[in-house]
Amino acid sequence: MTDRLGDLTAAGVAVWLDDLSRVRLSSGGLDRLRREQHVAGVTTNPTIFAKALSDADEYNWQLKDLATRGIEVEEAVRMLTTYDVRWACDVMRPSYDGSAGVDGRVSIEVDPRVAHDTDKTVAEAKALWWLVDRPNLFIKIPATEAGLAAITATLAEGISVNVTLIFGLDRYSAVMEAFLAGLEQAKANGHDLSTIGSVASFFVSRVDSEIDKRLDKIGSAEAKALRGKAAVANAQLAYERYTEVFSSDRWQALADAGAHPQRPLWASTSTKNPDYRDVIYVEELIAPGTVNTMPESVVTAYAEHGETRGDTITGAYDAARQVFADLAGVGIDVDDVIATLEREGVEKFEASWSELLDGVRKSLAAAARGTGAPNEAAKGNAEAAQRAGGNA
Repeated sequence: MTDRLGDLTAAGVAVWLDDLSRVRLSSGGLDRLRREQHVAGVTTNPTIFAKALSDADEYNWQLKDLATRGIEVEEAVRMLTTYDVRWACDVMRPSYDGSAGVDGRVSIEVDPRVAHDTDKTVAEAKALWWLVDRPNLFIKIPATEAGLAAITATLAEGISVNVTLIFGLDRYSAVMEAFLAGLEQAKANGHDLSTIGSVASFFVSRVDSEIDKRLDKIGSAEAKALRGKAAVANAQLAYERYTEVFSSDRWQALADAGAHPQRPLWASTSTKNPDYRDVIYVEELIAPGTVNTMPESVVTAYAEHGETRGDTITGAYDAARQVFADLAGVGIDVDDVIATLEREGVEKFEASWSELLDGVRKSLAAAARGTGAPNEAAKGNAEAAQRAGGNA
């Protein structure tokens, strides 16, 4: 049989799973994906945790203990989620050790409600880092204006960072600048740069969803012909910027000190439009030194019928620029699209976080009453969070 995920990995794309649950951990499912499907990392978000905590009886014993101790809901959420992430880090440790610390990473996100507060984001990142206490952890920090300074400050502490919610090229350039500055400060602070990892999570499918909606509103034949083209073009141009930054003298000085590059990670890679090929955001974004984080449905789809055609990015820059010229020609304001997506991205994760808190609050109350199956109380909240947050 063709090992399509193996071919993808050989082409330089690290396959990561965009999902985590205690069922996946206790059943050995995550370890099987690592061993059999080339999955080399894990990403999470508030929506994923809301769903996980509502679906599994495996959390009941911990909820009961937390309720008995009278633990407040926000602390309970952190104890539940960091427990799973710590376990996942241990499962993925062979990938981490086998890749000299490049892969085998598991991400956990700071409270999205502090996305616009630099100091609180840094404090949250530090707290999560020592709570999980595993070297292959990534702290997810949103790429808001306030997040940029937090990224630098967190890296300067020797803490590995997954920068999330990147939609536009200019913000991506600012993220890479924040990364370089953070490593320079970490070096000055005496940290071993070889132990610090980072990825920049560049969101894909949401770009098509927003631009396609605007193209449909314009309604012309020229506009409709551009549907489904923006997201891939946007990511391809992001990779061009990545290659420029990580071939600079400034980067080389850090590499000589042992640093690993901040790889671009393609996030939101499940297609939202059923008319599009289900693995388009994998097949069209293949290049060395990248990560593609996928829900299991996309991992399975690629294993079944994905096509690895070599590097599908570096030869496409001129065509990608033409896509954006054509979008401007039909009246699409790309800057407004990016601003909208960033604002909505933070809002969606804030909503998911609130649903997660509410679900755990109800589950704790049910556990305290001894009514059994406390997770049933949270299930409706998790479903609402999933609708609000969607795939990362």
